[in-house]
Amino acid sequence: MHKHKDNHCGCSCCCSGQVALTASECVAAALDSVQLVNQTFQVEGLDCADCAAKVEKAVRRLAGVADVRMNFAAGKMKVNYDEHVLGVDEIVKVITGFGYSATLAKEPQAVAGYHKTIFRLSGLDCADCAAKLEKRVAALAGVNTVLINFGAGKMTVEHRITDKDIIETVEQAGYQAVSDSDVGKAAVKEQAWWQKPRMLATITSGLLLATAMVLEWIGIAEQVVVSLYSLTMVVGGYHVAKSGLYGLKSMTLDTNFLMVIAVIGAAAIGEWSEGATVVFLFSLGNALQAYTMDKTRDSIRALMELAPREALVRRDGQELRLQVEDIVVGDVMIVKPGERLAMDGTVASGSSTVNQAAITGESMPVEKQTGDSVYAGTVNEQGALEIIVTKLAEDSTLAKIMHMVEEAQAEKAPMQQLVDVFAKYYTPAVIVAAVGLTIVPTLFFNEAFDLWFYRALVLLVISCPCALVISTPVSIVSAIGNASRHGVLIKGGAYLEQMGKIQAVAFDKTGTLTVGKPMVTDIIKLAGKLDTKEILILAAAVEKWSEHPLAEAIVAHTGNQRLPPVTNFKALVGRGAQADIDGRTVYVGNQRLFEELGCTLAAHESSLALLEQQGKTVMLVGAGTEIYGAIAVADTLRDNSPDAVADIKSAGVQRVVMLTGDNRRVAQAVAGKLGLDAFYSELLPEDKAATLKQLASQYGSVAMVGDGVNDAPALATANVGIAMGVAGSDTALETADIALMSDDLSKLAYVMKLSRKTVAIIKQNITFSLALKLLFVLGTFAGFVNLWLAVLADTGAALLVTLNGMRLVREIK
Repeated sequence: MHKHKDNHCGCSCCCSGQVALTASECVAAALDSVQLVNQTFQVEGLDCADCAAKVEKAVRRLAGVADVRMNFAAGKMKVNYDEHVLGVDEIVKVITGFGYSATLAKEPQAVAGYHKTIFRLSGLDCADCAAKLEKRVAALAGVNTVLINFGAGKMTVEHRITDKDIIETVEQAGYQAVSDSDVGKAAVKEQAWWQKPRMLATITSGLLLATAMVLEWIGIAEQVVVSLYSLTMVVGGYHVAKSGLYGLKSMTLDTNFLMVIAVIGAAAIGEWSEGATVVFLFSLGNALQAYTMDKTRDSIRALMELAPREALVRRDGQELRLQVEDIVVGDVMIVKPGERLAMDGTVASGSSTVNQAAITGESMPVEKQTGDSVYAGTVNEQGALEIIVTKLAEDSTLAKIMHMVEEAQAEKAPMQQLVDVFAKYYTPAVIVAAVGLTIVPTLFFNEAFDLWFYRALVLLVISCPCALVISTPVSIVSAIGNASRHGVLIKGGAYLEQMGKIQAVAFDKTGTLTVGKPMVTDIIKLAGKLDTKEILILAAAVEKWSEHPLAEAIVAHTGNQRLPPVTNFKALVGRGAQADIDGRTVYVGNQRLFEELGCTLAAHESSLALLEQQGKTVMLVGAGTEIYGAIAVADTLRDNSPDAVADIKSAGVQRVVMLTGDNRRVAQAVAGKLGLDAFYSELLPEDKAATLKQLASQYGSVAMVGDGVNDAPALATANVGIAMGVAGSDTALETADIALMSDDLSKLAYVMKLSRKTVAIIKQNITFSLALKLLFVLGTFAGFVNLWLAVLADTGAALLVTLNGMRLVREIK
């Protein structure tokens, strides 16, 4: 509990965190004052994503833990903690308590001569192909580690060879790469879609195929037609064959290799037109799919372009235009009207309105004055601002958002994990079936080899799991990108998927449903000749010398009005304060103070009781035995809290409750105004966690909404922990499962709708992909499907699920 020099009113808000420093600020300050360490633990025996999430939450609840990230697929858990509070043994003990084994993983040490480079990839249209590319680059001599984030189209390589060598390897695989340091430079120009090699090859092969078909139809010599079909295969299949054969060399067989076999097989049995058609359709499907995936990624990469690459800075008395990499903390940045801010900072002089939709998702510009925080990527609309830079470019809030969105895209949702496991066994099974389809009818049933070999080739084409594998990640990427543009950061597909299942939502009160600081709500004249304005001025003159939060609320309510001078100020602990004004002693305090002064309160009991029933703290103002009036102060509701609660209920949530450390009277008043289903008052942090467990047992899936990390145990206990108003708060930004950049609670209903639409689209994609595969496999055995139709179905399906997933980029209604 925080202590004040003059706890003079005995009000409930003092005991509930409504102080000069909020609880979240205290926690953040405490975390900033210690040296946190990062450790990675190898966890063995994890067989369930849900179990992994429970282990993660249990570790997150340990004292001293700032952040936990569990990678279920890799069986690794990264923990950011204070080593002075917590030890490795204690973390291991919690993990082993769940029945798993854990050891401290040795992080790969930087090898002498190696350095890390991030490459941006384009043309990467398949998650399975991304895994194959990762293996190819890792096989290069001089490469230590490789990690590809398919969703973000990003590859991180630790290497000692040149960037050019890596880029050439990527291009050999049929994709394009550019180092992250070159992204955004003027020298790097994005090619138009029709100028890209794969699309040029596709267009050329299409023209050759059309020409060959026309010539064949009008009866031109077969030799000429076959030559054109062959040329179509070479031109259209060049990139496919190059990638497929390179994969064979590095023992990473992929869809391209299967397609090469199918086309060579078609040519071997004289099916020239079908082989050429297969090449064209496959090349067209790949080019379109790569284009659509790049478009999806571009919606995220556009965040990078929001912050200018340079800014006007005043340094040593000179105004210089500097690259953001050269700007340091403490520099003064000058931003003119209409310009975009290049760095995070604090306004040193000037006032203006700033459009910060890129960071918080707020539709209306926000007024900024001296002392206010501003963020890179936002737009200064009116007045000129001088801003003291507080963070380097790579540490800005925009940079953190970009990084977290990309990392979130790499986190697999439970549905995607199931698809990946299915695809792992599905492809080999179909390849075995293709071999069997060639051998069994020929050897055991005397069937024609050519017929069943052809059907086996068709089955190989059908075996490509691209549509199935891409059905989930493209939807997750699109949805997370949509959310980021609305000021909502979702830390991964698992949390996005989970939000659609939420049946109960618990809100912290102070700073979440309410503004988080006391404000004057009522001024009532009780006796005497003074009007309400004069009562307020007298009270503010006395309270100006107090450090109590309620006193600050009264002084703030006067605005810039001139206050009379006072003498002999004295704080009356637990009761109020007094001071001499114009020769009289004025008292401001609770009823107990005025009863001690001999005042009769009976005539005012009904008025005072009515205010208290509304959850307000009442302070009386008077002199001697005369009471002038009463001032009611309360932590007021946010303007959009009632609508947000109603929207959440209409979104299908069964139970909406409030958890607070405040007393029952205040909690009941707030809950009544919001129409909440229930409230839980006078709770300690551990009580909130216990209440959430109870709600989870009744309703299944529970979300907890707080204003930072002050309710860390409750946020960790919930299925999804949601922190709001975290713009500029690094600790809260990195701790929550979902972060609302602004204080707009209406975003909660939006996230729930987004989640449900995402899950619905993923299910549509998976069902469509599997049904189409099953239909064409059966058709292959029955002889109804030919090669070009199989390719059309396969690449068409992949394109359709990609486009269906991309619908999530648009507005969610």
